[in-house]
Amino acid sequence: MPKTKRKKQEKPNKYLAQGGFDVPFLIIVLILLTIGLVMLFSASYTYAYYNRGQSAFFFKRQLIFAIVGLFVMFVVSKIRYEYFKLLATILLPLSYLLLVVVLIIPPPPGYENFHRWITIPGFGTFQPSEVAKLGLILFLAWSIDKNYKAINSRQLSTAKFAVGFNQNKNSKIKIYSSTTYGLLYLFVIGSMCALVYLENHVSGTVLLFALGVMMLFLAGFDKKWFVIATVFVVVVSAFIILNPDKLPSHASYRINAWLDKDFDPRGVRWQTNQALYAIGSGGFFGAGLGNSKQKHLYVSEPQNDFIFSIVCEELGFVGATVIIILFMLLVWRGFVIAMRAKDRFGALLAMGLVFQVGLQAALNIAVVTDTIPNTGISLPFFSYGGTSLLMLITEMGMVLSISRYSRISKS
Repeated sequence: MPKTKRKKQEKPNKYLAQGGFDVPFLIIVLILLTIGLVMLFSASYTYAYYNRGQSAFFFKRQLIFAIVGLFVMFVVSKIRYEYFKLLATILLPLSYLLLVVVLIIPPPPGYENFHRWITIPGFGTFQPSEVAKLGLILFLAWSIDKNYKAINSRQLSTAKFAVGFNQNKNSKIKIYSSTTYGLLYLFVIGSMCALVYLENHVSGTVLLFALGVMMLFLAGFDKKWFVIATVFVVVVSAFIILNPDKLPSHASYRINAWLDKDFDPRGVRWQTNQALYAIGSGGFFGAGLGNSKQKHLYVSEPQNDFIFSIVCEELGFVGATVIIILFMLLVWRGFVIAMRAKDRFGALLAMGLVFQVGLQAALNIAVVTDTIPNTGISLPFFSYGGTSLLMLITEMGMVLSISRYSRISKS
């Protein structure tokens, strides 16, 4: 019988990811992005008309960044995520550099006390803290993966997180104590938080700290330190609430406005009150898309941090609940991808990225509903900000890259 030639197996591409990405995760991202763009236009067209001369000013700029972001997301999703480890070693020092530069250069007009933005002529502004969040997540995911055995040298028998990952048993690992790495990571997290705090950016400081602590928790450090840290945070928070004058003036005013609902109703309290009026008037089914009254120069800059109040007014309790569920599904699906990743670096990176989105959304909604003091934090996929949206979509591309190697059964 004639011999049949065997087809040569194609070698996996050295640079490009193989396999299909996680479709449910992509669908959730696209739904949130689409709803966010629609609500941005609905919330902003009145403010844009009176302040920019054209109703679609904010929408058109956001749409451009969204289209560019989607292109970048698909490109990033095709890159083998192992190369993100190289990015981790670059992005951390770059984050420190940008956080120092932003404190030195003059802030934009009207924001003299807030050193949060770097202006790029012809492009716009961006916040170095956005770069720092990604830099911190990448660095911790890379370093924790590299030093996991040393970090958990006394806990490997109980570390369920290690189960299912491919490990090279023949590799030589230089062992340091868990305390050494803990102090190193705390220094990185603390120094970044300190630089962001100097920008007068309290919400960015809280986000960075929470992200860092979550990554350390996943690393497997002794849980007693997290209990101690929780008690410390509660005590410090209580002290600040009882003594708001210890904070910078803009932060202390916001805490006073949160504690006293009659505090400066035409000033610091104005935006929160108008947001609550919008939420209350939305009712169960809402006033209808485009029919918000509070966006007509009542809610200050409704396209930014308080856009969720316009969502509640126009889409009602039902629409707001659907959006919250979408954010929860995004985090859940990201964790599914992470737990099925082929290695620890991919798992930690995916968890860190989706946790950041979920935490930021939760804090924004808590601010808008007056559950916590106004911290000036944006709502992912919804709030206006081209560079932050571009970075967010790019990060979702990283999760999609990880999902290409996830052990998800294809049906």
